[in-house]
Amino acid sequence: MKQIAVVGIDLAKNIFQVHGTDATGHAVLTKKLSRSQVIEFFAKLTPCLIGMEACSSAHYWGRRLAEMGHTVRLMPPQYVKPYVKTNKNDARDAEAICEAVTRPNMRFVPIKSEQQQAVLVLHRIRGGIIKQRTALANQIRGLLAEFGVIVPQGFKQLNIRLIQLLSEPNSTLPVNLRQTFSSLFQELVNLTKRTKEFDKQIETHLQTSQECRRVLQIEGVGPLTATAIVASVGDIRNFKSARQFAAWLGLVPRQNSSGGKTQLLGISKRGDTYLRWLLVHGARAALSYAKRADKLTDWQQAMLQRKTLNKVVVAMAHRTARRIWAVLAKDCAYDPSYPQRSATATR
Repeated sequence: MKQIAVVGIDLAKNIFQVHGTDATGHAVLTKKLSRSQVIEFFAKLTPCLIGMEACSSAHYWGRRLAEMGHTVRLMPPQYVKPYVKTNKNDARDAEAICEAVTRPNMRFVPIKSEQQQAVLVLHRIRGGIIKQRTALANQIRGLLAEFGVIVPQGFKQLNIRLIQLLSEPNSTLPVNLRQTFSSLFQELVNLTKRTKEFDKQIETHLQTSQECRRVLQIEGVGPLTATAIVASVGDIRNFKSARQFAAWLGLVPRQNSSGGKTQLLGISKRGDTYLRWLLVHGARAALSYAKRADKLTDWQQAMLQRKTLNKVVVAMAHRTARRIWAVLAKDCAYDPSYPQRSATATR
């Protein structure tokens, strides 16, 4: 058998499909491996180029195979799909991955370290707890409304009203339901407590990362945004420019251009939804504070006169992303007095 130069792996939970080619691109290997056979198989293989889709467990396998001397490349699944021939199955997926990884213009996903993934796990779990808390709060509000109790918005108002209803002897709640609402209230308190515990862990990581502390100096960036972006991006120099980084976050307009005519639509919403959500809401908070404190910049004032509020917020999030790229790529502290492009130049 000829020496294998490129390998494509279709990842799965238990059965992995492997497709290998030689230096000329001819197929020399088509094989199924169980999960327990993967490490042994690639440990015996001569170091080669290995391609995988950036999906669940891809970063783990990327680290393990790289330790054996292989060159591992992760690719977004949507960039691999055009190389799948005819009907889809595991063997054709592995073949498509093997072909796509050799393309000179293919875009790759950097392999995350264990520390980066550990930080993102904190964010994912925290986000899940917040969803549970929101769902529980909405359920309690709906149940209280059945008994004529309408609670103002906000967790603080809900907590105050529940304490009143559960402590008052002449409460409007039926006696046989007070214990039920008491348990729901305790569950709500526990979820809030767990959220604060994860906030402390994220804050601890923030204090140990110099990159996170530099990003934190930028307006509209808090501990969540700083730690999530640094952990997700890794080496910011993988992006050639600030605009490419903003485009990766989905904060640039979609295009539907043809015949030399450029047509720009709404933001593309590509990339990491969580990071974009953090940047947009951070920009919204920064703009709200600037209005209350009467600290709007000339650029913000000019944008508010010409654009709707949501468009201004997204434009600020885009500008924040560019600043993050500059701070990380140039390895410098954020300077708010650095000359900015005028509002008349922004379209």
